[in-house]
Amino acid sequence: MTLPDSSPPESRLRIGHTIGYALRQWRELNVFAANGPNNGSVPIDNNISEREMKRIALNRKNSLFVGNERGGQTAAVLSTLTSTCRRHGIDPQVYLTQLLTNLTSTPVSQLDDWLPDRWIKLQQRRNEATAVA
Repeated sequence: MTLPDSSPPESRLRIGHTIGYALRQWRELNVFAANGPNNGSVPIDNNISEREMKRIALNRKNSLFVGNERGGQTAAVLSTLTSTCRRHGIDPQVYLTQLLTNLTSTPVSQLDDWLPDRWIKLQQRRNEATAVA
């Protein structure tokens, strides 16, 4: 496709950039076209990530007054844990309550079981086991 010579050079340049972008994203576009609209496995947007980034930006503004570096690190860890909990559909208060209650008796080798994604799977298995019993 060629544009008429009467079209301004800027519009030819913009169309060239647009076509170049589409070609550079061809593989991703094919993945979306093959899977995305049909079964929802490939989202058309990144709203989840954008919402989390908004929380981080707001937290950054509020963190101007954390007091010291260690307080900032603690706030970052808590923010990460609560964001991960929300992403996995976990009530952060329930998770943190159980974590803080049981952390002192947890062996170091089992600390990974307290990561939110693993914790929710263990909770689901326990709930299924009690439902069967």
